[in-house]
Order: sequence, then C-alpha cells, then structure tokens
Amino acid sequence: MTDYWLSKLFFDLQDQALAAEYRADKGKVIDRYPITPEVRDILIRDDMGAIMKLVNPYLLRYYYSAAGVNDATFLRRIHEVPNG
Repeated sequence: MTDYWLSKLFFDLQDQALAAEYRADKGKVIDRYPITPEVRDILIRDDMGAIMKLVNPYLLRYYYSAAGVNDATFLRRIHEVPNG
C-alpha cells in the first residue's frame, strides 16, 4: 500500500531547491509533512526495502536522485534488497 504523504514528499523533491535543502537537513524537510513516525524513521535510516513498499517505483527513483544517489548506486541497492 502506498503512503500518500511520503509520495507527496518524493514528488515535491523534484524541485531542485527543495532537494538541496533535503540533502542538507533531511529531518527538517520531512517534518513539514504529516508523515508517521514509523515512515520518518525508515527515511532517516534510508531503509530502501521498506521505502520501496510505500511508493511508486518512479517516485522512488526521483527520491534517490534528489537525495544525491547516482543511477548505478541506486540500481545496485535495488538489486540488494531481498525480494526487491
């Protein structure tokens, strides 16, 4: 099941200024959204396996790009997720 507010955050991170702010202080940006403490925790821990269960795959890629992860690293990490 997707998480609306997580998806909204990921969509909004397409804005370059917000993405730069996110890279500088992830928690500060996350706190602007009514994201549950559990989802906030998986973002802070960067638990890709948990995150990918909550968002559309396209938004997942936007998110990791905005977070500063290059495509090769993103794809490697996706393949490392059990049952990913």
